[in-house]
Amino acid sequence: MTEIARRIETAKRSAVIYRNYRRARERAMTRLSNAYPETYKELLEQEKIVDEQMGKKWLDIDGSTGESMDLSASALPTGGGEGEQASSGPDKGNDEGEA
Repeated sequence: MTEIARRIETAKRSAVIYRNYRRARERAMTRLSNAYPETYKELLEQEKIVDEQMGKKWLDIDGSTGESMDLSASALPTGGGEGEQASSGPDKGNDEGEA
């Protein structure tokens, strides 16, 4: 077995071990949250507060960050068509956003 093939096999094994660990951890977290729902909610709220103090945003189940948006006519940009506005930014899509 060549050096490259050995490294690939080692990386595959490590990836499988880590994936299995994450799955087991996720199952344990689910069981704990079901067994102690109030404690889980309190701890989750504490983590959310710490993250928000560090400037990180949390997504709700519907994908929103919890910030309200002003969608009145006075808040909308003027000029150009809808298609032009959507592609006029430097990003031109959401390809470079965080997952």
